[in-house]
Amino acid sequence: MPSPFPGMNPYLEQEGIWQGFHAKFLAAIGEGIVAQVRPDYVVELEEHLFVHEVPPDELRRLIGRADVSVAGGPGGLAAGLAVAEAPATVELAIQEVERLPYLEIRDRRGREVVAVVELLSPSNKRAGPDRARYLAKRAELLYSPAHLVEIDLLRGGEPMPMERRPACLYSLLISRADDRPRAGFWPIGLRDRLPEIGIPLRTPHPGARIDLQAMLDRVYDSWGYDDFLYDGRPEPPLGPEDAAWAAAIVPRPLAEPNPNAPAPPDLS
Repeated sequence: MPSPFPGMNPYLEQEGIWQGFHAKFLAAIGEGIVAQVRPDYVVELEEHLFVHEVPPDELRRLIGRADVSVAGGPGGLAAGLAVAEAPATVELAIQEVERLPYLEIRDRRGREVVAVVELLSPSNKRAGPDRARYLAKRAELLYSPAHLVEIDLLRGGEPMPMERRPACLYSLLISRADDRPRAGFWPIGLRDRLPEIGIPLRTPHPGARIDLQAMLDRVYDSWGYDDFLYDGRPEPPLGPEDAAWAAAIVPRPLAEPNPNAPAPPDLS
């Protein structure tokens, strides 16, 4: 069944849910584009790589307590082997790699990048080195002859920088290379249907049409989000009015069987 929300489903913004949805949603958009642009263009699912240093508290949560018996067990030092003690103890920075997919549409013959489709992630919208790196790559793209389609389906964090941006919870930006610095912008509210968009390509190709709402519903249904999504809560939390509205939409779980209910009649 499709998502019960008329537009973006705010429960998909949960920390433990978003990354998987991000990859599936972009892959589905890519499949929809391929069906319309082949064989003139090649659509690739590429990745941004962000390297984070893991804080000690987070590392302990991920790994659990250290096994102090490892050194003396099988594969440890041979019994009786004398070794010199290290004069000092240091700590190494543990790093975690975050892979964030995006779409590149390339000309089949020259392999030039014609358009890029980005779906923003929390790391793009949080102050820090990840956002700075994304903004640098974004600026490089905006100085190139490639089009940019940027989809923001996250209520949290800081929006991308732009002048005269209308206030909104979600948004869609399409920056055509031949129309910069102007760009098309779609402000989207919590209760708004996600728009159908045109992915710009090269003249005379008309581009590709993608219905974002239909694509979200397809991913929601095919990956069974209805089975587990509502165990958690939207992040960040909705305001009181929106929370009440969302609670009325969320599917109710199946009722637990009542052990005291009378047994059904024997019809055999």
